[in-house]
Amino acid sequence: MSEEFKIEIVNPEQSFLSKEDVTEVIVPAYEGEMGILKDHISIISFLKPGIIKVNSKSGEESFYVEDGIVEFKDNNLSILTSSIFNMKDMNGEKKAEMLKSAEEASNNAEITDQAKFIIDQKIEVLKTIN
Repeated sequence: MSEEFKIEIVNPEQSFLSKEDVTEVIVPAYEGEMGILKDHISIISFLKPGIIKVNSKSGEESFYVEDGIVEFKDNNLSILTSSIFNMKDMNGEKKAEMLKSAEEASNNAEITDQAKFIIDQKIEVLKTIN
């Protein structure tokens, strides 16, 4: 019996990733890191800034995501996000740039508590990236 399911990650510009041979996906949901395997119960959840890990027959890939909605239904995992990067494209310069803008935003006195929570999450995640 196959352990595989399908993932599709879509951002506003394009279909970012589509694979049929996925065995496990870990997503940074608000409730905490969530691992999804084949035949997982149906879910809809919001993503917070973090790392999506996709394990498939063809290897493992990691993506940094800032927001989004994840839906799993009938062994199809859909992720809609406005901001996602392949971790292999994340270099020191890009990370430093993202950290700087997040830290500036976090220090803005006008910011709402919710926005600050999300930005602080983002800073925390960015700091863990090597």
